Formats: sequence, structure tokens, C-alpha cells
Amino acid sequence: MTSRFGSLRALSLLIAFAVAGCGSSVSSGPLTQTGALPTPPETATPSSVPPAVGDIHAIKHVIVIMQENRSFDTYFGTYPGADGIPMSGGAASVCVPDPARGGCDAPFHLTANKDSGGPHNVTNATADVAGGAMNGFVAQAEHAQQGCAGTFKPSCAGNGTPDVMGYMDQREIPNYWTWAGDYVLQDHMFEPNASWSLPEHLFMVSGWSAKCSNTNDPMSCTSEIQSPGLPTAKNPDPYAWTDLTYLMYKSNVSWGYYLSDGTQPDCADDAMVCTPGNQNATVPGIWNPLPGFSDVKSDGQSGNVQTVDHFLTAAKDGTLPAVSWVVPNGKVSEHPPSLVSDGQSYVTSLIDAVMAGPDWSSTAIFLAWDDWGGFYDHVAPPAVDGNGYGLRVPGIVISPYARQGYIDHQTLSFDAYLKFIEDDFLGGQRIDPATDGRPDSRPDVRENASQLGNLTADFNFNQAPRAPVALSTTPQTDLR
Repeated sequence: MTSRFGSLRALSLLIAFAVAGCGSSVSSGPLTQTGALPTPPETATPSSVPPAVGDIHAIKHVIVIMQENRSFDTYFGTYPGADGIPMSGGAASVCVPDPARGGCDAPFHLTANKDSGGPHNVTNATADVAGGAMNGFVAQAEHAQQGCAGTFKPSCAGNGTPDVMGYMDQREIPNYWTWAGDYVLQDHMFEPNASWSLPEHLFMVSGWSAKCSNTNDPMSCTSEIQSPGLPTAKNPDPYAWTDLTYLMYKSNVSWGYYLSDGTQPDCADDAMVCTPGNQNATVPGIWNPLPGFSDVKSDGQSGNVQTVDHFLTAAKDGTLPAVSWVVPNGKVSEHPPSLVSDGQSYVTSLIDAVMAGPDWSSTAIFLAWDDWGGFYDHVAPPAVDGNGYGLRVPGIVISPYARQGYIDHQTLSFDAYLKFIEDDFLGGQRIDPATDGRPDSRPDVRENASQLGNLTADFNFNQAPRAPVALSTTPQTDLR
């Protein structure tokens, strides 16, 4: 680890010690906005997407920062101009049935630095969406309380009103709201399938989540968005289908996958309770799937999966690869019960490092959260194929070429990241069995889905690159 990241981890411990009342305390009642709020001047909708301005190739470095377990409404449900929580007179005008206590629970302002979320596998997603009613969140959180034990309870809910209905704003997550106002906020970014972390990360790097009957045969794989399986000593390369790194390898496009050593709070099989598992760059994991792809090993690129200190060094030295994926460890992931403040500090340190380095002027950063974590969202996900989409998650674009104060209403998923990378560095080649030279049995080419928007709408490549503005890694917040 570099001294910068080591200092951040020490700082996170100080934050955790100093912040008072870091349990699941919440405040209810109408939201009273404080401070100056951003007023986005323009938005993009599927029917009014502006044409791409300039050349996408102004972007030489794409960075995908993937955090954990937040719905769009949890973080940006009251953001001005966004498709947020329905409100009337400053209070939420929607509510969700509460089977355990009776009545209906409305969204409320949440200031808990440590929260609980709710269960978030395929069954829970189906129940939360409830055929488009979007009203199963509280029932699922209350049901998940039964049998919960242990320190890490990623699929359990806390006492009292389930905090799955809570939302934060600029008072709790000021840096995220600042980036949304300074750059681009995407309010229809959906997780690529309605499930948990491992399938989302598989989609993030390959456009598919599957299970293969013959790990040496890409044509033996079938879609599996709940239990695709993890590599084992006897089966080290279970992911036989093609991922994006195969196309980049053929075209000599550099890439790196960076993660923080530590723990991963999700269970390997998405069980309700488990001991936190270890995570490191050389061992495949739920947030680190690339070492389990057979093509990564056969291409001799397993060493491209590294610890995050290599990313920070590359940012400082101006040696970032063309494509970077950056994933956290459990402590800085924002995955309940990890502290929101630690996650925001960690993400800020990454983005500040890029902004301070020589590659900033040619970089696009895509920041997102991998799944909804059981938290409330009011927008029903659109159907794409048998695999997706899942629920809405926050998405932010940060770049010197990003439009300022722009809200993108296009329908997006992590497939849009693949599409942007392919258009920028691979001449538009898709992970397509018919054309990529490595056929697999995927049901469709997700980058070509008719519903999927184009991230070029979030940029003006003709504008002079905007100067970076570093943010504090310890901003003042109302989190407690």
C-alpha cells in the first residue's frame, strides 16, 4: 500500500471512533433542505439525447469505480431535477406496507453512518419490485431479521422502522452531491441483473453471469444470475465465457483491475449470515471475478489484477492503463454495516488522486454502486432479457469533458460501460459470439440492447478540458 492509502485507512478508523452514535439511529419527518442546492440546467431523456459532440477518443483512460449496495433513491432521491422520491410539500407522498407493525412506512431522512439495508438476492429483488408496485422493501427487511446473528449481517435489518426506507442528501454525502452538480448524474442507471454482488461484477467485466457445465467450453454456459459459483482449488477457472479483457488483449489495449486487501462482507453464496471472507488480488472473490475467467489466464494477464496502491501510483505517475476497474474492501465499500463516511472518504481519495495526476485531462470516471442493497427505490426496472435489468443504483460521470450540472435520464446499466470502452478503444467491437473470435453461448449482446442509452451524451468533447477540483476526504457531514 502507498502511504496515501495507508493514511486513509488510519483516518477511517479515527472517523469511526470519533463519530457519535454510529448505530442505526434515524430521524423522520419532512426533509428540510439546508445550504445551497445545485440546480441542473439541462437533462437528457431517451427522446432528447443530444448528439455526441466531438470525438470520444479524447478519452484515453476509463475508470470504473464500483461501490456497494445503495439504491438511487437512498442517495439521490431528493436531488433537484432527478427522478426522485415522489414528494408533496417537502414530505414523501409514497409509502410501503409494513406487515410487522401495520400501516405504511414513508421514506424518511436518514443520518445513520452505519445502516442495515435489507436482503438483496433474486428472490428479494422480485419481492421488492412486486410486479412494478415497488412496495416489498419493508416486508423483506422485516422477514430477514429472523435468525440473524454475528457481526456482519449484510442481509439483515435493524430494529424499529427498517432503514431501507431512509434517504440521504448533501448533508450526509456532500462529496457525492458535489460531483453530481459539477459533472453528470445518471438517474436511470440500473444494475444489470436483479441480484447481488457477484453476478453484478461478472456483468461489469463480461456482459453476462452464467454457469458452465464444462469450464473448457464457452458454449457450455447458461445464464445464472443468482449462483454462478466461485472458483475453487479443484475448479479454478469456472467462467468459460468471454470477458472484455479478451478483446482488449487482442487489440493491445491496457487494463487493470484494482482492489483493496481486507474483507468482503457479502457471503460467497449470498447466505444471510457468514464470517467476513478475506479478499486479495491473487484470489478470486465475489468482487474480484477476473482471476476465475479462463481467457484471462490463457492470455497471461492474471497479473493485471492488483492492489489499489498500484492504481494510486499509476494515477500519480501518469501511467494509468486505458481501462481500470476499482473495487473496495468491506470497510470502505458502503455495504451495510460499513460506515458511509469511510466509503465516501475512500472514493474521494481515488478521484482526488486522478485529478492531481497528469492523466486527468484525458480521463472519464464512472462511479456506481453494484446493487440496491435492499434499499427503497420507486422506479420499476425495465425488462431487457431473461437476465435483467435489476433495480436502480446511483451513477455519476466525472471527467474534464463531462457536461456540467447535467442529469442523464437515459436507461443505462453497466453494459453502457462496456459499450463506451468498446467504442473508444476497440472500434465498436462487441463481446459478440458472432464476431469476437471466441464464441460463447450468451443469449444476446447486451451492449446492443435497444433500451440501452449511450454514455457519449454525458460529454462535450469539443470543450476545453475542465480544471480539476479536489474535495476533502473528511467533509463535514450530519452522519452520526
